[in-house]
Parts: sequence; C-alpha cells; structure tokens
Amino acid sequence: MFNYQQFRHIGAPGWQLGWTWAKKEVIWSMVGAQTTEQGDCSKFKGNTPHCCKKDPTIVDLLPGTPYNMQIANCCKAGVINTFNQDPANVASSFQISFGLAGTTNKTVKVPKNFTLKTPGPGYTCGRAIVGRPTKFLSTDGRRVTQALRVEVQPHHIIQSVPIP
Repeated sequence: MFNYQQFRHIGAPGWQLGWTWAKKEVIWSMVGAQTTEQGDCSKFKGNTPHCCKKDPTIVDLLPGTPYNMQIANCCKAGVINTFNQDPANVASSFQISFGLAGTTNKTVKVPKNFTLKTPGPGYTCGRAIVGRPTKFLSTDGRRVTQALRVEVQPHHIIQSVPIP
C-alpha cells in the first residue's frame, strides 16, 4: 500500500483494510499484518487458519513485532507518511497465504468490496483487478515463484461543505 497523497498522511490509530471473499477462502497465515478477528474456524482440524471470516479486516502490526512476523515496510501501527513528508516511508506492506480458492487463474476469484478506513475522512475503493504477478527469488537464486497480485485504487472522500 502506497500513500501518494501530497499532504494527507495516515496517522494513529492507522489504516484498516477490508474486503469480501468471492468464495469460501480462508487466510492460512500472514506476515506484516494481522486480522482483527479470527472468525469461526471450527470445521478445521489440526492446522487452524489465521482467519476464516468472509469479510476480514486487516491491520498493520506494531513496532517491535518479532522479526519472524515482519516483512519490509510493515509494523508501523498503520501510520504512513505522505510523499512530500518522507518519500522513503510512504509504503505499508503485508503478505498473506490464503486457500480454498482454487488452484488456477480461472478458478481463483478476486475479492470484492474493498474498504480502506483511516482516521478522518476515509476512502472509497474501485473494483479490484488482477495485476502482473509478484515474483519471488529463492534464497539460493535457483527458483522463482509467483503470487497473485490484486490492485485496488482507493479514492479520497472529501467532505463537502454547502455554500451559503
């Protein structure tokens, strides 16, 4: 997530990102963020998902989070500076592993109804589109894997003031 606003930073208590799954997907694991609720995962025996909610809400982790739960640009309690204030700190990132969605580009459906909540006036989000896959190089440099990349464009809601 990037904040390209010139003057509107996202302050405490930080951002909250939500969506509605298209099918019966679950979040198996996350790094760099967490869901606010786990939901009902009682049908899973043994390996329990991180979240089973149809409409999860994601929040950034706090500073000081253990390194094994971090990813680049995370763990700032959802606070993101503006491009004008601090170009090096305009991003917030997290990674999820989700399942029960299918295994091919034709069976995996993009989530819908994205929401981005922030302190003050919020955002509305357009439809999600599938972007070019994010590629990851293994530590030994011999294998490349890829992940689904979903792109959503949030639009700043400006409060209108009636003209007298």
